[in-house]
Amino acid sequence: MTHEFLTAAHGGAQWRARDVDAVAQLGVTTEYGQLKRVVMHRPGSEINDITDAGAVLWDGIVEPNRAREQHDALTSMYRSFGVEVIELNPGDRATPNIYFCRDHFFMTPRGAIIARMASAARAGEEWTSARRLLEAGIPIVHGVHGDGVFEGADVVYVRDGVVMVATGLRTNQSGAEQVATELKRMGFEPHIVNMPWGCGHIDGGVNIVGPRTAVMVPNNVPHAAYELLTHMGFTIINAMDAPGVDHYPRSINMVPVAPNVVVMPAGNPALRALFESHDIECHEVDISELAKGGGAIHCMTGVIWRD
Repeated sequence: MTHEFLTAAHGGAQWRARDVDAVAQLGVTTEYGQLKRVVMHRPGSEINDITDAGAVLWDGIVEPNRAREQHDALTSMYRSFGVEVIELNPGDRATPNIYFCRDHFFMTPRGAIIARMASAARAGEEWTSARRLLEAGIPIVHGVHGDGVFEGADVVYVRDGVVMVATGLRTNQSGAEQVATELKRMGFEPHIVNMPWGCGHIDGGVNIVGPRTAVMVPNNVPHAAYELLTHMGFTIINAMDAPGVDHYPRSINMVPVAPNVVVMPAGNPALRALFESHDIECHEVDISELAKGGGAIHCMTGVIWRD
């Protein structure tokens, strides 16, 4: 049957439906699958001339040129593993903390859940990432809203569809419930766990580096998370078994690029030896200057796609 009287916009002869089978290169269901695509931001002029570290949530003053050199080394490391690095390009929207891209969103198999940053100093950073994700063809499945606050580093894929969503300073109950609801719709089994007082994100307390291997920092992770991983048969590496580490949460803030293969902060030989004793392959990058901003490699890496 022909519909010659119809315009193209209403189903006429020139109407062409989109290819619904076309899938963007995106999707994450584990913390350790082969890393393929990330969003990152090389710090720009927004980190220049900072005199009050606390006002921008930093631990200390970051030396800009050294920080940029270290960021270049980190992105070069990723590219050596075949990872595509998408630059955030925030322009005049950049804040001193915006290079911690992990916090801006959480990636699911269907698209990104956009954060709602908890602090006044970082409010609005998430929409810079949301715009860049859309430009890269990444769909957005939810934006945390209302009275919810949520940051992407407060979610951890465990295994077999189990996911932990942490509440605490950076994610409140409303934000966690919004994220958990979206994950349930996708068939995941979310567990809301509560961070101890005085801690930041859950990624400073637990890092899943392989199908049955997790690194944890006692007192920086919910007890419920420890119980869950133990119940699921994980080998749990206690980072504090490595003596002499200055900052355990920051030191396990690393990114698996494949199962049991990690890019980790340099300068932690005891921690590296501990990991290698558990057959974890380690690749180090110096991020000591960048870390003065209050985060490390995991915090800086917005993961879009893992195999």
